[in-house]
Amino acid sequence: MPALGRLVIYTHKLDEMAAFYARHFRFQVIRAAGDRIVELRPEAGGAAILLHRAAAKQKEGQVLVKLVFDVEDVAAFCAAARDNGLVFGKVHEADGYSFANSKDPAGNAIQVSSRASATPGQDA
Repeated sequence: MPALGRLVIYTHKLDEMAAFYARHFRFQVIRAAGDRIVELRPEAGGAAILLHRAAAKQKEGQVLVKLVFDVEDVAAFCAAARDNGLVFGKVHEADGYSFANSKDPAGNAIQVSSRASATPGQDA
């Protein structure tokens, strides 16, 4: 079966987005000479994020996709993130797991969730 390997985010804020995901989610920033894509590789494994410069008329921050990051303890992650400059909304409890939402610098929806550890074999 094929596995999800990469997500592409079109953005007008390549540098700001790369710094955001490196700082808050520990992605390694890969910039190859002559490549128009900035690759973000997750330190803990999982799908990479590719940042691609958006066309002038492309709108950032659409809400049809949400990036969900699996964490063991949502409240602890949110507290540490707040100390590091990233504020999440209220921590919600749902069917044995918790989650909280925020946005990246381009306005894309992001979430941290403990669902993966609460319900093995399922994604958030």
